[in-house]
Amino acid sequence: MTRKALVTGSSGFIGFHLSRQLLAAGWEVLGIDAMTDYYDVALKERRQAMLTQNAGFRTLNDRIEAPGVLHDLMVDFRPDAVIHLAAQAGVRHSIDNPESYVEANLIGTFRLLEAIRAVPPKHSLLASTSSVYGANTQMPYAETQKADTQMSFYAATKKANEAMAHSYAHLYDLPITMFRFFTVYGPWGRPDMAPIKFTKAILAGRPIGVYNHGDMRRDFTYIDDLVAGIIGLIDAVPRRPADPADIAPGDSLSPVAPYRVVNIGNSESVALTDFIAAIEAATGKTAIRNLMPMQPGDVPATWADASLLQSLTGHRPKTQVAEGVARFVEWYRDYYRV
Repeated sequence: MTRKALVTGSSGFIGFHLSRQLLAAGWEVLGIDAMTDYYDVALKERRQAMLTQNAGFRTLNDRIEAPGVLHDLMVDFRPDAVIHLAAQAGVRHSIDNPESYVEANLIGTFRLLEAIRAVPPKHSLLASTSSVYGANTQMPYAETQKADTQMSFYAATKKANEAMAHSYAHLYDLPITMFRFFTVYGPWGRPDMAPIKFTKAILAGRPIGVYNHGDMRRDFTYIDDLVAGIIGLIDAVPRRPADPADIAPGDSLSPVAPYRVVNIGNSESVALTDFIAAIEAATGKTAIRNLMPMQPGDVPATWADASLLQSLTGHRPKTQVAEGVARFVEWYRDYYRV
């Protein structure tokens, strides 16, 4: 029988790529997306139009926080897997408009948890972020580390999502995996993120803003690697342990719930200056760097320990920055015709 997946945020950057790969693997996919104007809606519409060309894809344009919407979708569609990607994204935007994060990330995720409680799928996978590690300095970040020092309200809402999901997993025996993704980039990426902002400015001969005077490191993760990790986790369904002592070292499986947290990152902390150099190499142009102080809510470095992901799925992200950036710049030139 054809497997079915509900994907929230299906017209977003990650949701689009995930839906496309699920469809290619023979899944039936129901997507929901609010198509908000946080960034260019035309880009979301283009992604959605590409997905709707596949007969296995259906979509609803609505807000996940609207009462009853997700519940009705679960009752009608009854998916085998739910992948929850819909959220208000952006560290800096959460300083300017925190209420939108309460609505989409907190209320929206609450509506999702209530919907899967009413109609439980075999597995629910909810997006979190590397930003939840906040002020942690021990690297690479491991899922078993304590993460209680979030530096932005965006990160705080995502950590709250993890706590909310754990309580539902425990109370209602719902298998839930939270995946923490690290700086994701690639074709069809969000215009508010550094790769597009940098590429656009470099090609136009304009300065780029380089925060913390360039002393930044990120675990840049190519979109195809992230999606492969998510799909691999679908069948890695967490089970409530009969004895917490049986949980393997390094496994973030809860001792009291069918719940787990998993990093999806490239396992390499790359200097921001090296990422800019890769864009320069791919565009054939030199960046004009405007060195700036650290932005509020940001962190100087991220670095994922992805060994748990590998042990659960056999997959480990591996696309190097030079290769991934070259693919991204090729798409950017084609899409924006520059």
